[in-house]
Amino acid sequence: MGVVKVNNIRVYAHHGCLAEESIIGSDYRVDVLVRANLSPASISDKLADTVDYVQINQIVVEEMKIASKLLEHVAKRILNRIFSEIEMATEAEVSVSKINPPIGGDVEMVTVQLNEKRL
Repeated sequence: MGVVKVNNIRVYAHHGCLAEESIIGSDYRVDVLVRANLSPASISDKLADTVDYVQINQIVVEEMKIASKLLEHVAKRILNRIFSEIEMATEAEVSVSKINPPIGGDVEMVTVQLNEKRL
């Protein structure tokens, strides 16, 4: 078993429950961890035998373009795509963070984290 992590994917998106959030948008950070059997890749040295982190980044960028009210909804969509498109993924964790959230306080970011295992 092994892990492929893609950390601090930075995107600008329009998520939130407030009307101005969907209009103005804000900065987000997304972190993804995918567990899979990486032993074949460690021997073959072939991209086809591993989890392609370029594909993970593309999934995140595409899903973050679709506006949602809740970060949970965005994270779940990303997880769904990982399991539908990366067959070797056995488990995944997605964290979606809103940078400088509009909550009336000095808060660096808020984060929602979802974990799933392939059934």
